[in-house]
Amino acid sequence: MLKKIKRKVKILITKSFKKPPKPYKPPPSSSSFPSPPSPEEPETMPPPPQPALKAPTATPFLFPQTQSTVLPDPSHFFSPNLLTTPLPTNSFFQNFALKNGDQPEYFHPYQIKSSSSSLTISYPSRFFNSAFLYQIFIADLTISASQNSNSQETHKISSFNDLSVTLDFPSSNLRFFLVRGSPFVTCSVSSRTELSISTIHAVLSCSSNSSRTKYTIKLNNNQTWLIYTSSPVDLTSSSLSLITSGGFSGIIRIAILPDSDPQYEATLDQFSSCYPVSGEAVFTKPFSLEYKWEKKGWGDLLMLAHPLHLQLLSGDDCDVTILEDFKFKSIDGDLVGVVGDSWVLKPDPVSVTWHSTRGIKEDSYAEIISALRKDVEALNSTPITTTSSYFYGKLIARAARLALIAEEVAYLDVIPAIRKYLKDTIQPWLDGSFSGNGFLYDRKWGGIVTKQGATDSGADFGFGIYNDHHYHLGYFLYAISVLAKIDPAWGRKYRPQAYSLAADFLSIGRRSNSHYPRLRCFDLYKLHSWAGGLTEFADGRNQESTSEAVNAYYSAALMGLAYGDTHLVATGSMLAALEIQAAQTWWHVREGDSMYGEDFTRENRVVGVLWATKRDSGLWFAPPEWRECRLGIQLLPLLPISEVLFSDVGFVRDLVKWTLPALSREGVGEGWKGFVYSLEGIYNKEGALQKIRNLNGYDDGNSLTNLLWWIHSRGEEGKEFEAGGNVCWFRHYH
Repeated sequence: MLKKIKRKVKILITKSFKKPPKPYKPPPSSSSFPSPPSPEEPETMPPPPQPALKAPTATPFLFPQTQSTVLPDPSHFFSPNLLTTPLPTNSFFQNFALKNGDQPEYFHPYQIKSSSSSLTISYPSRFFNSAFLYQIFIADLTISASQNSNSQETHKISSFNDLSVTLDFPSSNLRFFLVRGSPFVTCSVSSRTELSISTIHAVLSCSSNSSRTKYTIKLNNNQTWLIYTSSPVDLTSSSLSLITSGGFSGIIRIAILPDSDPQYEATLDQFSSCYPVSGEAVFTKPFSLEYKWEKKGWGDLLMLAHPLHLQLLSGDDCDVTILEDFKFKSIDGDLVGVVGDSWVLKPDPVSVTWHSTRGIKEDSYAEIISALRKDVEALNSTPITTTSSYFYGKLIARAARLALIAEEVAYLDVIPAIRKYLKDTIQPWLDGSFSGNGFLYDRKWGGIVTKQGATDSGADFGFGIYNDHHYHLGYFLYAISVLAKIDPAWGRKYRPQAYSLAADFLSIGRRSNSHYPRLRCFDLYKLHSWAGGLTEFADGRNQESTSEAVNAYYSAALMGLAYGDTHLVATGSMLAALEIQAAQTWWHVREGDSMYGEDFTRENRVVGVLWATKRDSGLWFAPPEWRECRLGIQLLPLLPISEVLFSDVGFVRDLVKWTLPALSREGVGEGWKGFVYSLEGIYNKEGALQKIRNLNGYDDGNSLTNLLWWIHSRGEEGKEFEAGGNVCWFRHYH
């Protein structure tokens, strides 16, 4: 699936591989690979020439430090040289740093598991039904040093980057370069070592080429694996499920032959001698992300792109070759071969705005103002009683929405009351005077935790173990941004605290003296966020609400607008745009799509919780039958940018049609109904307006004022909303 834009990407159909651009040549000597590095000397990459999210003061503000009693000790798995800098808490390899470090992670196309001085590779099969689908981890091949096959030594994470992590087994002389999207698993053996390759299947055959640098292993589950080595090695099938080697040092590359199809073998042969050791993603310019890999060996680099990569790949800015028929199966859609040392990805640009993009007709002002006056009056009569950082954040963001709506309908009389309310409710969290909770700084992993979360891993939905940071802090940033807009003096006073909150999940720099890890929640390979935090999950990281993730980056961009920080505007807008397109690719389930199988697609229009290796129709707080909750959690909070997230009117119509029968169930909350009617208003404005007027309750982050604003700011009924056209005016001048 290629993006519908003019590109210069070369497309190479592997069926006609008779004249490859760079034919495979045998190595000129016994070793075409460079000497492998010693595990004791991990490779590092120089910092890229890009700016970091900076606080406006010379010394960045930090909340008071705390010693958490619930956080795990990172020293068990991270090399000592990494412990002096902030560490990732929501990363694609997080399981490798939690508990025993032996739960698998997904590296596209392989699931990888590390345990007992060995590394296990699985090319997973997939299970589908109408309620969920998942990838099945099976120990297809396990690699270890023969002398340590029964050792309990754990791995060490010696280096990591945006697209890669390096695992060392020092006593086994093994180092694994795990680079996301590589069709090969690459291992460096630093000194002469006898190797063991075992499987839970039966080995039917193990044959080599004449130079003993390529082996073909056939298993009784119809899998064929290829093993490439940088110098000759003797691999012998020692028993039904075990292959051993003589002493070897150098590089080993292992790859599945998809469907045991010989057509793929020529491609794998051709690119077997060039291997990536790390990969980074560079923010080169607004709405442009560049992948760069550090590679070794010789020849061109072959990697795999998921469907969203293929949509965003820009042939105008990079020289890549797409191998359309070279595909690996994945729960995220087919992974397609791409040849090139770097990629440039360009999402559809989104312009962040305070107010609606279409505006509101003046004859609708009166109804909105009537609701606005009542909602503002209620702020004083209903003080915030919760101490939860999540629910508190929703309430202050709800109040901030009222101020922006007041601006849009030119009813400024209520602004002073909203300003006072926001100052009274936000300031205690920033100055440490809020008695029920507050923000603190954890130095062990490098980040903000709450007072409650520092001693209770379940408090604040796991905020103290780095769960849902972008959700909670996104609401706070929204409220702070609005208050800084309407009260610039207050904004200047509390700017250091505001930037500290943003930096917790939005830092993109790599400075050694940084207080926060790089992009805590955002996955630069999948191009969306994860919310799981420091909890071990067999299915990898997960995220439920894409709309709250969009809100986090949107709110950061608004904060950039409030403070005149163009870099923050660009970073927040870019990540919001990527999160939106990822949500539309993997959370929104369109009728007729084939990615998730016939049964799941027939019964679902939106994913509940998306995991690295699973798709679930249920939610953390609701069963699959509560469809209104599934729709609502992918829409809230209702904002100007929501119309970009749900810009496909045809899909919106199908989603609402799929959801409406659930509203007849006894006990459905009025707040969830409001979100369903909001989406209905995109194509049935008058009908949705009448339903909203009849509601007698609203979500705690929503209000009647906000719902009326949304409906009255819709354009012509049923008109397709173009994310790049209607929202990003800059495009009109190109």
